[in-house]
Amino acid sequence: MVEESHHEDIGATELNNSTSLARVIVRQIIEAGITDVVISPGSRNAPLSLAFYEAAQEKLINVHVRIDERTAAFFALGIIKSTGRPVPVVCTSGTAVANYHPAVLEASHTNAPLMVLTADRPAMLRKTGANQTTEQARIFGKAVRYFADIDGPVYPMELPLDSLRTGPIHLNLQFDEPLLPDDSSDWLSQINCAPKEFIVRTKPGTLRLVGARGVVVIGHDRGGLTVDEITKFTKVLGWPVITEDPLSFPDAIAHASIFLASQEIRSTLIPQSVLVIGRTTLSRSINAFIKSSPITYVVDQRLATVDSDRQADRKFTELPELQGVIHSDEWIAKWNKVSERAQKLIGSLVGWNEAVIARTIAATIPHDTALFVSSSRPIRDLEGFAQPRGGVHTYANRGLAGIDGNISTALGVAYGHTATIAVLGDLSFLHDLTGLIHKEAINCRFIVINNDGGGIFSTLPQRGVTGFETVFGTPHGLNPAAIAQAMGIDAKQISSIKELEAEIHAPISGISVVVCDVPDRESNADNLKKIVESFSSI
Repeated sequence: MVEESHHEDIGATELNNSTSLARVIVRQIIEAGITDVVISPGSRNAPLSLAFYEAAQEKLINVHVRIDERTAAFFALGIIKSTGRPVPVVCTSGTAVANYHPAVLEASHTNAPLMVLTADRPAMLRKTGANQTTEQARIFGKAVRYFADIDGPVYPMELPLDSLRTGPIHLNLQFDEPLLPDDSSDWLSQINCAPKEFIVRTKPGTLRLVGARGVVVIGHDRGGLTVDEITKFTKVLGWPVITEDPLSFPDAIAHASIFLASQEIRSTLIPQSVLVIGRTTLSRSINAFIKSSPITYVVDQRLATVDSDRQADRKFTELPELQGVIHSDEWIAKWNKVSERAQKLIGSLVGWNEAVIARTIAATIPHDTALFVSSSRPIRDLEGFAQPRGGVHTYANRGLAGIDGNISTALGVAYGHTATIAVLGDLSFLHDLTGLIHKEAINCRFIVINNDGGGIFSTLPQRGVTGFETVFGTPHGLNPAAIAQAMGIDAKQISSIKELEAEIHAPISGISVVVCDVPDRESNADNLKKIVESFSSI
């Protein structure tokens, strides 16, 4: 955020309104400490694009260009995830704006600070048949925390910048012609980059616990909390920890989503209370376990934004202060015993299949590497078959859990790290191929689990229904490695665990694609069912 005086003394009266407004907006964005912007080319957004470009020439901001607006917005989301800073996206008018909508929804359901800057024609041209003109005002509805339809030469950014603390915002900027600057003033001089730090003035709530047989369940995105915050909290609590992200919590119970699929095992581990951090969106077994508890507590920052109607006995937007903590060595030992048996069973799995591939990736990925995991089967396989460990920075789009934009989000994440591995299913990979079109020095290795279609549906109740392959299985018959190579990207196909381990250990320089051609989807579903059934005897 900036002082109001900054946006009023940059010579607005000497400029055309479009150039003035763009420069006012850009200047305040830079002064708020924002370091990156993602632009998609277009004519109507020329004032903003040129202003950001001029700022980039002075090393005041980093400009990223993506020709596809959907790709651009998801790439920005990835940068937000890896840096923790807001990122603006800039586009022209018309359908370009609508292409931001999937990422805006994802940002809304993760409280991500995505700043959407859409160029528009003047309001007087709406509903007149003017080219590339539609109703862009409030196009994102309730998915944004702040909206303004702006014309004129200046606009104060204090309120929209502050609103980014709770999620995405949308500024629709009406640019009239002329769209190009008509002066050479030094508008970037004396910029004072002084982001304001928000001070939390509210005290956390207090939770008085009941009983010692409790369990903490951590959703993959952790409800907006950090790994360190949660780890400190769970150590004080002393309950067994189940997590959808076993690569961030080394002390978690191993393979819980697999062994809790057994009704027999689940019936022996019924808790007195469950404390859920974030949302659990991966496994029915975990959700069934949560429902078995007579008392449920929830900690999630989204309770104040998109999930206000969520049900629980107590709800908190921040980790509460604990009272009445009671530890039960017997309860903890019971969980550890089941977990140890599960580790032996999972550790004994062999062969070239999706379960063993997930276990191998989790165990082999080098320390301090970033890992992005796509929705559908890959993230569930890592949840179930990874041995808990630390040293990995994990990311995923779990707000709405779509398979769109995963390449782009992964590359945005990779922009903020030295080395990144992204695990995607074949459909997630094919869905976002335009994300591979870029000219940046980003180090990311994509591991594509190719089972020729939507493998997750073979593990769901619709398996085997008439028309399954046509409307659910959706085999494509394509070679993801050949497609990547056609786009000038280094790519290869592998078919053994030894090759996979070598690819994970190999240095990551630039973008590369490794395609794991796995057994057919039905065989994988049968294998998963067999693994789950084997737990009835442990």
